[in-house]
Amino acid sequence: MEALPETLFSVGLLIVVAKIAEGFTQQLRISSIVAYTAAGVLLGPLTGLVAVTDELGILVGIGVYLFFFLVGLDEIDVSVIATVVRTRLLIFALISIATPIAFSYLVTSDTIFDFGLGLSSRAALALATVLSLTSLGIAAKVLSDEGCLRDVLGVRILTTILIFKLLCLPLVGFMFDLQGDDLDPVTLLTLFAKVGAFGLAAYAVSSRVLPPAVLALKRVLHVPHLSFGLLLGGLFLAVAGAKALGLHGSVGALLFGASISPLPYQVRRDVLPGMRSMADGLFVPLFFASGGLQVSFAVSELPFSAVAALALVPLAGKFVGPLVGSMVTRLEDPIALSTGLIAKGITEIALLLVLVERGMIGNDLFSLLILIMFAYVVGSPPLIGFTVRRTKARENRETVDPLPASLVRFALTDISVEAILDRPGKFAHPELSVRDFVERWVVPDQPEYVIAKDGKLAGLVSVSMLRYLPKEAWATTPLGRVVRESPGSAWQDEQVEDVLYRMQELSVTALPVLRRTSGELIGSVTSQEILELLLSEGSGRR
Repeated sequence: MEALPETLFSVGLLIVVAKIAEGFTQQLRISSIVAYTAAGVLLGPLTGLVAVTDELGILVGIGVYLFFFLVGLDEIDVSVIATVVRTRLLIFALISIATPIAFSYLVTSDTIFDFGLGLSSRAALALATVLSLTSLGIAAKVLSDEGCLRDVLGVRILTTILIFKLLCLPLVGFMFDLQGDDLDPVTLLTLFAKVGAFGLAAYAVSSRVLPPAVLALKRVLHVPHLSFGLLLGGLFLAVAGAKALGLHGSVGALLFGASISPLPYQVRRDVLPGMRSMADGLFVPLFFASGGLQVSFAVSELPFSAVAALALVPLAGKFVGPLVGSMVTRLEDPIALSTGLIAKGITEIALLLVLVERGMIGNDLFSLLILIMFAYVVGSPPLIGFTVRRTKARENRETVDPLPASLVRFALTDISVEAILDRPGKFAHPELSVRDFVERWVVPDQPEYVIAKDGKLAGLVSVSMLRYLPKEAWATTPLGRVVRESPGSAWQDEQVEDVLYRMQELSVTALPVLRRTSGELIGSVTSQEILELLLSEGSGRR
């Protein structure tokens, strides 16, 4: 308990500085992970205000598991494998995966040439796999921006990334706790079997047992946030179960997240907004800021040959793999496919954090790799966009259907409310009679309306609630008597995805939109408008 005040000070300072830094990086359209890590560098190596402690490590560990749970939930769709297992795209994906891992392993190990990294065999393979991964979120966002999320090129890129994550994330995960330095084939096969068995068990429990159990308990117990507690507890039990099998806890969290995608909508609605808020507000910033605490300025002591090889050879493998795969399978647009697979993001940085925390790589190597990843985060989106635009300009692209619904969510990333804001000029007045409101304002497919007086929010009116008011009273009842006060609101610069989650939490289909600087009511946004945006983004229209 004596260390508690110091730990709370460290946690509070890290989160405050990280979130403030995130505000600045958003203006520059740079990933928030850069802000979080930079906050750790500022408070750790530069000023010495915060240090890594055992107490801080416990919270960071929870952040690791929560982060990989969300990665599994958002980015791994096992059904995609079933759709491509008999197609040439699977062969292309396997070649595109194996080649960059082989290239990277030549650098991280001393098999052919010793670059002086001094890594064990398992650390070298784990690091090579991390260097070969591709960010699903960044790739999907760029493809959405360029209007080809669902065309042939976009589907091939995203499906390849999904296959890569499904195969490689568990591989990296059980490398964390593999005993010994040599990669014994029997041990590897045993661990693969454990991962497979654990994944099947998690899927069976999450898809067959958990949904009916949660719904039954909700009907009987009527406990607030019951679904949230059960799912969060299930996550920690999955982590403990993975550790009991000799796997790293991140593998359990990853597979548990991937397996709960079939949960009913009402359960996901009760659970995910709160879990994402907890992750984005506390554990994920703390997790990545802790990585900044471990950055070392001894990067210059690494051999120049190692620095150059780590920066260039994995990148060369990312290009060569899809080129070879395209030739073998006769797929078109090999350059665009290669470029689309170079994106790096938060998953790769998260895995590097786990590698350094497990002692598999040193702080100097970790610091160099963080700089390389930041270069990818900033530089890969414009390069991918340029290549995709050139490909689109050369030919009319054919659209296809098999893009998984789980990927369309990425089309909303970084789109602000202002992009779909309805600025009506005036709103229904609270002194207007209910009858006049119904006759003059109500339109099909819009169940709720923002009500305002003199430019100030009065509340929200639900058409469905008017049925409780006798029709003979409609002419004499002012609208102000049936409004729902304090309905919640949205800022004009908020992300659309966040506002959609808030609507789900508040059980509303419309929200007033306020200007952040003044609080002025400037318009409204509805769930129907967000869904129309989602569908237009998913079909490649922008």
